[in-house]
Amino acid sequence: MKNMRTRYIFNTLLIFVLLLSAGGCGWLSPSQPSPSPNPNENGQSAAPAPSSLLLNSPAILGTSNIADIVEKVSPAVVNIETTTTVNGNDVFFNNEFFREFFGNDGRLPQPNVQTGVGTGFIISSDGYILTNQHVIDGASKIVVRMADSEQGYDATVVGQDYELDLAIIKVEANKTLTTLNMGDSDRIRVGDWVVAIGNPYGLDHTVTVGVISAKGRPISIENRVYRNLIQTDAAINPGNSGGPLLNTSGEVVGINTAVNYEAQGIGFAISINTAKEIIDELIRTGKVVRPYIGVWLEPMNEAFAARFNIANSGVIVANVIAGGPAEKAGIQVNDVIVSLNGTTIKDYEGLQDFLQTRKVGETITVEIIRNGNTLSIPVTLAEKPQNSSR
Repeated sequence: MKNMRTRYIFNTLLIFVLLLSAGGCGWLSPSQPSPSPNPNENGQSAAPAPSSLLLNSPAILGTSNIADIVEKVSPAVVNIETTTTVNGNDVFFNNEFFREFFGNDGRLPQPNVQTGVGTGFIISSDGYILTNQHVIDGASKIVVRMADSEQGYDATVVGQDYELDLAIIKVEANKTLTTLNMGDSDRIRVGDWVVAIGNPYGLDHTVTVGVISAKGRPISIENRVYRNLIQTDAAINPGNSGGPLLNTSGEVVGINTAVNYEAQGIGFAISINTAKEIIDELIRTGKVVRPYIGVWLEPMNEAFAARFNIANSGVIVANVIAGGPAEKAGIQVNDVIVSLNGTTIKDYEGLQDFLQTRKVGETITVEIIRNGNTLSIPVTLAEKPQNSSR
């Protein structure tokens, strides 16, 4: 009798334990929530993603927003084809002796015709287009092609600025054109998604996507100095120049300009806010009028300071442009500019920032150090040549 009662209690406890174990293995009562319909690889339910993550998800952005943006803005992005006639005359063929020696019978070589491609975007419904200055520089013929038409439109240069590498061209299309809205490049943040549309290697209306990698990048390409570029990892190649860099609202935040050919995922764009400052002036006058002193500068360094026993501060005059304001005022090579109108000058950027607040024809006081002596020299500012970076 005692054995039967013990066995009964044992069996009852065993059944209870089994029921508890079964519940732990996934047996759910009707009142329990059902499992997630999207289990992961291990069969476990995945936790729902935060709503903020979903809103910024690359997958969602890539499958919806970008296609919509491209469809909306493509009619306003144009391909630019240029023809440039290069003088093929060589110094030898301009010499009578060499022409006779090489049997050219006095015939000069024919001009060399070069073609190029670039991108631009329409900023007004009557045909004004913004692009890079280097895209149209020296072109004898410019043809614009739009996404919604196979027809090519002859374009004329309205205005251009070498220093900022920006230009305005215009077409007469006899129709109302689609335009792009300009955003605020000061509001973009590193990590924001951007879309580039352009004509790389002649592949029209190519779309690439990336993020803002950095802001305010200074770089130099040949004789052109860019001071405030947007860096992006969106693929930018030759032919993209002049095309729009767009935010996820389809607004232009930059003009694609340069790429580092020695690296991957490093492209640059001029901020649209920089362009907005000069667009009206380019359309109205064809150029941007800036004052300049007329000197080539080098950064100050410890060796130079020690050599002349002066403070390691200011900028060194490396060369004086013939006929420029500095030469007329008596500024010489190896003078050290330390202030303008009492404003301390530490580098080239500081000098340019000061000059942007002045006007052509204005006389300023340039304080220099020459052979250890401090001099104050009045300099009357002149208009900066369009192809000069100084």
